[in-house]
Amino acid sequence: MSVTIIAEAGVNHNGSFTLAKKMAKAAKDSGADYVKFQTFKPENLVSKYAAKADYQKASGSQDENQLQMLKKLALTEQDFLALKRYCESIGIGFLSTPFDLDSIEFLDTIGMDFWKLPSGEITNYLYLEKIAKTKKKIVLSTGMCEISEIRDAITVLNKNGAADLTLLHCNTEYPTPFADVNLLAMHHLKREFQMPVGYSDHTIGIEVPIAAAALGAVVIEKHFTLDRNMEGPDQKASLETKGLRQMIRAIRNIERSMGDGYKRRSPSEEKNLAAARKSLVAKRAIRKGELFTAENLTAKRPGNGISPMKWNEVLGMAAEKDYEVDELI
Repeated sequence: MSVTIIAEAGVNHNGSFTLAKKMAKAAKDSGADYVKFQTFKPENLVSKYAAKADYQKASGSQDENQLQMLKKLALTEQDFLALKRYCESIGIGFLSTPFDLDSIEFLDTIGMDFWKLPSGEITNYLYLEKIAKTKKKIVLSTGMCEISEIRDAITVLNKNGAADLTLLHCNTEYPTPFADVNLLAMHHLKREFQMPVGYSDHTIGIEVPIAAAALGAVVIEKHFTLDRNMEGPDQKASLETKGLRQMIRAIRNIERSMGDGYKRRSPSEEKNLAAARKSLVAKRAIRKGELFTAENLTAKRPGNGISPMKWNEVLGMAAEKDYEVDELI
């Protein structure tokens, strides 16, 4: 099954529709299946008392709170409708993650292929209930989660009509230290919940998402930006488009490399059998009628004669002709 690759534009457009449109084109040109944005009404998402996270403080004003920051990053509903049409016109899937109940209602009218839910909403009962009642496929990030919290969220989703779920292992630190990635937790999620798993990445670079694909991730999500030096809370933990292209190319190569899991000789190897394997040859000159022994036989390339695996069968047999040194038996 092909890995679904989501290029996470998020809020790296900094509230600019023009920049968001350029990001959609960059995601398409990089080979992503989907470009994903974030839809929210700032007043519905955070209170005026919500302080910025440490990673959010690293970019932008130190004095503003989350609400002030998010007001500068929000796009309008008309922007999202136009982005959806633009994505359709260039041939890339459109996604946006809702962060409040009104945004769920709006995005439900757009006709996205599935919901991508953020880690921060996994303990939000009303949010999960509303999403589940749409009956759409759900891809759920699990950053900051204990297994019990994931189980509770799945219970709410299933109880309210969600049947098609995929879990994304995730670490909600921007950027994520490599020592905290715990990529093998993907296997824990799959064992525990018996459903498809993937990975949402916040590390620097491309190695970890590539490794996730090799470990069987069915969805890979990665933040990207047009310029990591721009102001914005997620820029530093994002790939620029060159890195996004490299990551996607590597994941597609991994896909082609996985195979069906059965060990057998591949068609491309057939032509190398003679060049790489060995055959029984004369170790020295052998006369007709002479018995084959360990003293007059050896194994050398090429491999288009009698296999050395038949050594014990050949020993003691009489030569039917004269052989020169290195001649195939």
